[in-house]
Amino acid sequence: MPIKREILKQVIESSSEPLVIVRVDHPDWPVELSNPAFESIGGEDTRGKPFADVIEQLVGREFALEISETVRSQQETSFPVELSGKEYLLALKPLPLPGESDARFYVAFWRGAGGGGGVAGSEMHHELLNAKRRIRDLSRNDPVTGLLNGHAFREVLAHDWAVAAREKSTLSLVVFTLDDFDAYVDVFGRHAADSCLRRVGQAIRRCLRRASDVVGRLDRAEFIVLSHASDADGVHEFAKRISAAVRDLGLHHPRSTVSKFVTVSFRVGVGSAADKKRSAKEFIDALLSGVAE
Repeated sequence: MPIKREILKQVIESSSEPLVIVRVDHPDWPVELSNPAFESIGGEDTRGKPFADVIEQLVGREFALEISETVRSQQETSFPVELSGKEYLLALKPLPLPGESDARFYVAFWRGAGGGGGVAGSEMHHELLNAKRRIRDLSRNDPVTGLLNGHAFREVLAHDWAVAAREKSTLSLVVFTLDDFDAYVDVFGRHAADSCLRRVGQAIRRCLRRASDVVGRLDRAEFIVLSHASDADGVHEFAKRISAAVRDLGLHHPRSTVSKFVTVSFRVGVGSAADKKRSAKEFIDALLSGVAE
């Protein structure tokens, strides 16, 4: 095994394409290996750092969140990016080991968009992957907000619960409910209500703190966030920041009993996945029924 790792390391380091290998069965998705070509565009040795933080530093937070959602789906994909005035195609590919249903590692490499027929081939490959991603998203994403739908969110929770059970760690859920949303719909109509839901969903998404955080929409007026944070007080503060971010959108709500703007109430659940008597389904169902806290 050590020999295999050393050989792999030599191959990676000799590649002229910027390349990193990321471990995705750990909450922070740390960079396991990176080569000198990547360090030349990343600016420093990134090994051990959370992958989403590395991507955010290179190309921005919105792009980092999009990549995080793609990695979660265990799909191969690619994105066009620009770094220091140079165009790249960022390709992401899962690396499942023999006998594994879910890949524990991902490879990310930056392919330069310069020169000859290889560019056309890369562009065609990118378009094909984009088409596959759009098809996948149709079944996983809520059509109004673009966030994960309830079914897809439960799948993510079940996967992360299994990982947390192996590591004997804790997961947190926060459910956000739009206050007096029926009254908002009565005043402004369905089109404005859908716009409100999209903006609230985007505000929540922007507040996510790490690659392993994910947000979904459960029903017409509820959003839910999964976090690997284990400190209950910290999760409550996180939820309060999201609540403030939603209010700061300044969406007028003339019939709200809470504020003159659109606001959300929230419920927090913190559960230990090490408890074998409790499943991911029981954890989320308890919170949604108002039992968990």
